[in-house]
Amino acid sequence: MSEQQNTKTNHSVEEDEIDLIALAKTLWKGRKTVIKTTLIFMGIGLFVAIFSQKEYTASTTLVPQTSSGTKIGGNLGGLAAMAGINLGSMGSESGISPSLYPQIINSIPFQKELLQTPLTIEGQLKPITYTNYYENVYSPSVLGYLKKYTIGLPGLLIKAIKSKPEPIVISSAVERGVEGSNIQSITNDEFQLIKQLNDQLVLDVNDKDGYVSISTTMPEALASAELAKRTQALLQQYIIDFKVKKSQEQLKFIQGRYQEKEKEFKNVQQKLAHFKDRNRNVNSALAQTTLADLQSQYDLAYGVYAELAKQLETQQIQVKEDTPVFTILKPVSVPIEKTKPKRILILVVWTFLGGVLGIGMVFGRDFLKTVGEHWNRA
Repeated sequence: MSEQQNTKTNHSVEEDEIDLIALAKTLWKGRKTVIKTTLIFMGIGLFVAIFSQKEYTASTTLVPQTSSGTKIGGNLGGLAAMAGINLGSMGSESGISPSLYPQIINSIPFQKELLQTPLTIEGQLKPITYTNYYENVYSPSVLGYLKKYTIGLPGLLIKAIKSKPEPIVISSAVERGVEGSNIQSITNDEFQLIKQLNDQLVLDVNDKDGYVSISTTMPEALASAELAKRTQALLQQYIIDFKVKKSQEQLKFIQGRYQEKEKEFKNVQQKLAHFKDRNRNVNSALAQTTLADLQSQYDLAYGVYAELAKQLETQQIQVKEDTPVFTILKPVSVPIEKTKPKRILILVVWTFLGGVLGIGMVFGRDFLKTVGEHWNRA
């Protein structure tokens, strides 16, 4: 049995060696095809690497610091904690969760504001908006034109054949004050620009470590940094406005009441002063009654006025406490090195694909040839 097993093993090894030798011979015979295919793809890779659009990426990292809110209960909270009841979180007002930041960035109002970001573009005398840059100044690379008129040609034809949609007129509704006239709308051009903006803007929320990263990519380094800075500032402003909206409304209400009561207090104060000046030596009962009435009005007006002054000061402090604070870990800076294209990597990938395709063509052709010979014999 052992001799038979050894014989079978030796036979299988010899077959493997014969197969490898046959594969090597086949590959050697088709070496010209492999070399030609590899060189063709290397040329394509070199073309792509040279004529790809340059892109620069600017980024920033920030940490949102949210307040824990006002604790309720005072000393009662300590007694409740001993009983296993937590009053510390009751009534606390939290801000927007960082997990909702992508929803803010993807909102139409936010993106429409980003489209108006002023950018410093080489060759332009003054900053121009993102919309103006891509509609009137920007010119794509050679590959961009090839892609537009090859892969994107069907889309251009469909767009040309389709009738232009009628614009939605909402200005008349706004003028009349019709309910619901504040619905957001965008034009087709804005829609295309927003799609492009979404490809250039990346927001990464790290829930584990609690930081938020923003990165933007543009054909020019300075413009990329300006877009990242604008995105960061706009996102912070949206979050702050949302967080302090209620506090600001309360502050506005208290300010209005404070101004009213201040005016009333000063009027009563002036009446009381004038009456005292006119009736210094008068001791009649009517004068004393009038003086007491004016004094009571003064005391009441002063009490309300003083209380509103305290509330105003407290609410102003509350607005500042409710305002989120952002710690900038990595400020925006103008990128020096371009992020795309990575020419060496592109060349290596295309060369590798050419070699693999060439080898596949050689073995495929040999396989088809073998199948054809068997077919003819049959």
